[in-house]
Amino acid sequence: MDDQKDHSSPQGSVAAAAGPVPTNVMGLSPVFTDPLWRISVRLNPVEVDLLRTAPLRRLHFVAHGGASTLSTLQSYSRLEHTLGVLALVAHFRPEDQLLRVAALLHDVGHLPLSHTLEGISGLDHHALGLQLLRTEPLRPALEKHGISAEAVIAALGVQPPSPLTHRSGLLNLDHLDSYVRSGRAAGRLDTDPAVILGRLDLKEAAVSADRATAASLVGLVCAEARLHTSWDNVGPVSAVRRLACRLLDHTTLDPDRLARMTDPQLWSAFDSCAATRAESAMIRYELHRLRVTAGGAPGDSSGWAFSLRKIYRSAPLVEGQRIEVSAPELAAELDALRALPTTFRVRWS
Repeated sequence: MDDQKDHSSPQGSVAAAAGPVPTNVMGLSPVFTDPLWRISVRLNPVEVDLLRTAPLRRLHFVAHGGASTLSTLQSYSRLEHTLGVLALVAHFRPEDQLLRVAALLHDVGHLPLSHTLEGISGLDHHALGLQLLRTEPLRPALEKHGISAEAVIAALGVQPPSPLTHRSGLLNLDHLDSYVRSGRAAGRLDTDPAVILGRLDLKEAAVSADRATAASLVGLVCAEARLHTSWDNVGPVSAVRRLACRLLDHTTLDPDRLARMTDPQLWSAFDSCAATRAESAMIRYELHRLRVTAGGAPGDSSGWAFSLRKIYRSAPLVEGQRIEVSAPELAAELDALRALPTTFRVRWS
């Protein structure tokens, strides 16, 4: 029929091709829509430029869940989380350009597999992020739009308290996105994230919720803590850390180069090194053989020791008040997380 297009022809293909999807992560259309929160963000020119820099693009190839992506379905990237935090800032503080930029840049220092390799050879993603902000290509991208790297660094600091990095035990926007995004991946959400968002506010640079929503958030915090202390996290994380240390010991790779790898590059390096190749394959294809024991028996020298660096217990405000005052039963749930094990013995069966 005359009105049918020949989609096999170049002209037909162009005519039929869809435009950039609303969830674009390259700024090819003026709006980014976060699929979790369903917040549409009209991107500013500086945000578009930053999304096209190598440090931001790299986060698309770094798993937010770290090595636990091997044992769970938390397969989303560090960039997806970063854009989620941008969406939250744009929702609560739409006109705060500096805070929006800080949201985009708050995780640029992350190592491959995110927190998995933190601390190896003294590597710290916060310090690495500050270095990246002060150098190319991020510094000139910011200065092009009249924003100094030092201003962004200040927006990520402790004082004055920032809704991105509140470190007084209160829930900030960075952790809010992490808990809810992880909860979705694990099937733990009992409420639509967009509904949760409508019940939240920022008070004193911290997330505040009504009592029922605060209870849901505390449930997500506790579930995440239990995940971090479980076999699903301890097993793969401890094994990959061991491989990374061996890689540094047996190759010319230095810690700075390791820190800037993507996840695929790290696995390729493991496969290319004789000292890590066999166990790298075991971690990916025979992970069920890992055995994890909390604490470990006295004198047990089998396998290797592993300690969690920290367990996150950040609490939302409840109707603007500290949770200890307004909902002591929820505060008790968070306090009970102190009893979770943080030291383990791990071995291959």
